[in-house]
Order: sequence, then structure tokens, then C-alpha cells
Amino acid sequence: MADEETPETTEEETAAEAAPTEGTEPEGAAAAEEPAAADVESEEDRPAGDVSPPPPALPRREQRAAAKQAAASQRAPRSREERQADRDAERKRKAAQRRRRRLKERERAKATTTAAAEPTLAVHEPTTGRPKERLGRVVSDKADQTITVRIDIARRHRFYEKVVRSSSTLHAHDPSNDAHEGDLVRVVESRPLSKTKRWRLVEVLERAR
Repeated sequence: MADEETPETTEEETAAEAAPTEGTEPEGAAAAEEPAAADVESEEDRPAGDVSPPPPALPRREQRAAAKQAAASQRAPRSREERQADRDAERKRKAAQRRRRRLKERERAKATTTAAAEPTLAVHEPTTGRPKERLGRVVSDKADQTITVRIDIARRHRFYEKVVRSSSTLHAHDPSNDAHEGDLVRVVESRPLSKTKRWRLVEVLERAR
């Protein structure tokens, strides 16, 4: 058998096969353009007001703590005496600030008080008020020149509207021993006459039966 002769390819045919045909693109370029087109479509489909919110800002306290921690991490290690000296210096600085602030506040308050000061009123002569008077029932006249008087009090409760009754006792001075147990008397407030006597008998309104 005679060997088949292979046709010889020219350089022009080889170049034509290697060059891509018009209207066709390489597979890699098409694959690269597909994600870009998908991103454009997703951005177009997204509403105009749908904007991702920025990350929330930290509170001021946390910001100060973070800044302080960052400054402390950058600072060179110090000894115990150096840290104590820094604390003392900071305390002195803050104390000076407080003194200046308090001085300004005092000056401001003094200026306000002086501006708003009213003319001094004339001093009136001291006068004695009307002494208190009480009506009560004598419950004991055993002591000499002293009677024990019970004062009955009846008040209406503010919320429950119920009449609440209570009583209190006091010692009154009776120089003539005129009042006896069961009498209705009137006593008036006076100067301290003994350890427990601050009242004085005025009159006997009703005798005991």
C-alpha cells in the first residue's frame, strides 16, 4: 500500500485557525462579564431608599474607655511610684479646677444676691402672741396644786371620711385646788412651772355631778 500523502498546511491557514472568528468571544471573558452584569441587575432591582445603615456609633463612655485603653497599651510600662505620682498630679489638677469653679460660683451668687436685695424693713418691737387655750376634763386631782386634764380630740379622716377620736393628757397648775376629778375646765398655756407643768387653770366651766 502506498503511504497516504498529508496535505501541507500553509502559514496563512494556521494563522486563520488560531485567530477567533468574528462575533465570538473567549470563554474566560464571558465568564468574567456575567458576575458584573448580575451585580448591575441587583443594584437596579434594589429600591432607591434601601441603603444599608452605617455601623452604630459607640456611646461616649465606651469611646472614652476605648481611647484610654489604647493610650495605656501604647504607654511604656511604669513603676508603682510613677503611677502614684501621676495620680497625685491628676488629683491636684482637679482640685485646682474645683477651687476655681467654686470661686466663680460664689462670686456669681454674691452678685445676684446684691442685685436682688430688697430694702431692709424696719425692725418691729417684739410682741407676745396669744397663748393657747384648751378645754378638757379633769381625770386626777391627787397632787397638790396640780390637776391632770384629758383633752379629747375628734377629727375627720381626709380619705376615709371617718371620725377619728384621740386624747392627750397634760398637767395644769391649780394654786387654790379648786378643780376636782370630773370637772370641765379651761386651761391656758404658761411658762414652765415645773418639770411637767406648762399649763395653768383659768376657770371651771362645769362641775362633776
